Amino acid sequence: QVQLVESGGGSVQTGGSLRLSCTRSGGDLTVYSLAWFRQPPRKEREFVAAISRSGGATKYADSVKGRFTISRDHDKHTLYLQMIDLKPEDTAVYFCAADRDPIESMIARPDQNDGWGQGTQVTVSS
Repeated sequence: QVQLVESGGGSVQTGGSLRLSCTRSGGDLTVYSLAWFRQPPRKEREFVAAISRSGGATKYADSVKGRFTISRDHDKHTLYLQMIDLKPEDTAVYFCAADRDPIESMIARPDQNDGWGQGTQVTVSS
């Protein structure tokens, strides 16, 4: 099991920005595809963005395209999610996930991912 740690959440107003980070406790992330998911209040967990092992391929949920950017830094063993133009509907607990399979598999069967973080709260007020 891969243990991940998120940081960077917080409270912002509509239109604000935040950058989330995710690192692995005690290891690197080089061999893993990585993704962000979120769980809004009283709703199911949903996919946000994913990035391939090389960083050359990314996928986004339609609701965040053009506003969120996923990236990874292999030297720092860190995954990022840059979020701009935040909206109240972006309010959620954000989780990072890692898996050795391609990002399409991570999105299709998230419960089988190799590791998850504990989550970081993002709150956007109107």
